[in-house]
Amino acid sequence: MNTKIFVNLPVKDLNRTKEFFSQLGFGFNAQFTDENAACLVIGEDIYVMMLLEEFFKGFTQKPITDTEQSNESIIALTAETREAVDAMYDKAIAAGAKHGYDPSDLGFMYSRSFADLDGHLWETFWMDPAHIH
Repeated sequence: MNTKIFVNLPVKDLNRTKEFFSQLGFGFNAQFTDENAACLVIGEDIYVMMLLEEFFKGFTQKPITDTEQSNESIIALTAETREAVDAMYDKAIAAGAKHGYDPSDLGFMYSRSFADLDGHLWETFWMDPAHIH
């Protein structure tokens, strides 16, 4: 069995979160989605569990990060092309995301970022396959 990754993120409004990520072209695994959580499918072995904040609190003893003040992580997703990076960013902004940071263009790598509806920072990037060893 391949190792799967499940990132868990607290959200304030599960329905708005599902609508937001649906507008970006992502789907959800119904088997792991209910009134407290939604399983966002990133890839064959990569998922993000969007958990209502009260439900999320049941899995940790620490307070939930105030994403207006700090970042707990940056979730970075690859894109096939530079144009796909821009397209994902544009869809996110149109769906209600906030601008993350200015685009980074290193020639062999290009990235853009946005904060989702709950302030979680996402980055989409393209890397020239010739630079991957």
